[in-house]
Amino acid sequence: MATGSEAELPGEATALSEKPRQGWLGLCNISVGFFGIQVGFALQNANMSRVFQSLGSSIDDLPALWVAAPLTGLLVQPVIGHLSDRTWLGRLGRRRPYFLAGALLAAASLLAMPGSTSLLMAALLLWTLDASLNVSMEPFRAFVGDMLRRDQHTAGYGVQTAFIGAGAVVGSLFPYLLEHLGVANVAADGAIPETVRISFQAGAALLVIAVLWTVLSTREYAPEDMRAFAGSGDNVTQSATLDALATRKSTTGLAWIGLGAALALAVWHWSLEKEVYLLAALLAAYGLAVNLAARRARQGKESSMLTGIVGDFAGMPPLMKRLALVQFFSWSALFIMWIHTTPVVASTHFGAASPLDPAYQEAGNWVGVLFAVYNGVAAFAALLLLPLLSSRLGKVRTHALCLLAGALGFAGFLVVRDPTWLIACEIGIGIAWASILAMPYAILASHLPQAKLGVYMGLFNVFVVLPQLLVATVMGTVMKAFFPQAPIWTMAFAAGTLALAALLALRVDPDQGRAAS
Repeated sequence: MATGSEAELPGEATALSEKPRQGWLGLCNISVGFFGIQVGFALQNANMSRVFQSLGSSIDDLPALWVAAPLTGLLVQPVIGHLSDRTWLGRLGRRRPYFLAGALLAAASLLAMPGSTSLLMAALLLWTLDASLNVSMEPFRAFVGDMLRRDQHTAGYGVQTAFIGAGAVVGSLFPYLLEHLGVANVAADGAIPETVRISFQAGAALLVIAVLWTVLSTREYAPEDMRAFAGSGDNVTQSATLDALATRKSTTGLAWIGLGAALALAVWHWSLEKEVYLLAALLAAYGLAVNLAARRARQGKESSMLTGIVGDFAGMPPLMKRLALVQFFSWSALFIMWIHTTPVVASTHFGAASPLDPAYQEAGNWVGVLFAVYNGVAAFAALLLLPLLSSRLGKVRTHALCLLAGALGFAGFLVVRDPTWLIACEIGIGIAWASILAMPYAILASHLPQAKLGVYMGLFNVFVVLPQLLVATVMGTVMKAFFPQAPIWTMAFAAGTLALAALLALRVDPDQGRAAS
């Protein structure tokens, strides 16, 4: 295997017909920036419910406040993927400008978050934080595919997952460690604890440092190099996308608009949670975008961002569609966990009556430890367990088995009452998390056209965001209707959706994607 230094100057490889192999140093340099990004996500995931409740939010309001995060990802990731496919800023490249810009904006949001004086301010900062983290994160998925040859994709995404796990461990443990160093973990009513404040400040610094490491230690392949590496197999053109889009009938868009209108009517008629109106609006907006893009394509107008993104979404390869369905249910479970673990553990395992109860803040710190456990397990599983299983079972069966382990972990919350034993549940969840972060991307990167890797990865992440938005808008209605005083049952929903994802994973056939290569 080549050393990291042998592959650090890809711009000089124009005479090669295939990308050179990366050594471990090269693999690490490519993904170390994701360590900092995940520190930011971990601080957000483990502490934002705590921040909101410390500022006066009730548990019933949490899903609505969390809507900002998936909505920004839904809008940002396809756009950034589309733009990064078409960007080239000389020595800075095409993906790295987005790494850097997103990291700086996210760091500013992290620094400002502890100073929130109202729920509105905290929600707006969550919006900007999540948008900025998505600007940095989305190109990293395509960056691995850009920089590595196909036989290294599994290793590349495994290393990236290890950095994700390590970053999440650090971000999740910050408040817990600071409390044990003597920093105040209880704040006055309407204020945020000092442990959370310092954690966000440290996370901002780590985010910028890690992303700068990747920006300064790597050098992207120039567009002419990428065309040479792709050869004749990567022949998907934008004109083909426009031709396919032009054949779509207006009834398709009208059907989506009608579905959105029907959902809005149902919300009004049955007095459902008002956040569900957002889902209705998104369905109608997508229908409008489909019809507008198809009309432009039929008129022979030049490709735009709208026609490009809508056309690529409509023309996803069959392999990507089946993996997208698996992602949808996998991430439904994860978002349930991120929103509800703190209130579930606080009420069920620590007996906290309200966020003002000192036991609630103790539970919040323990949730940080639990999140660190599943992320730490994911880091090791990505490097050790996944390669071993995939070599014997194949990527698809490995992914299904890991998802099933996660479903068992969520189910454990229903029977375990000693908070210490929740660590055993997190081991199963960590195995599933490792596979969710690595396996689908390793399969896709080897079968998608390289010229559109950014936009396809962004569109694939729509199916990471949509379930989060669904959980944030619908879960509150479900819990109020069936389990108004028992948030623990959210974990049963998580277990069921992850088990369903495992079954759907068995339907994925990697050979379906070869025509798109």
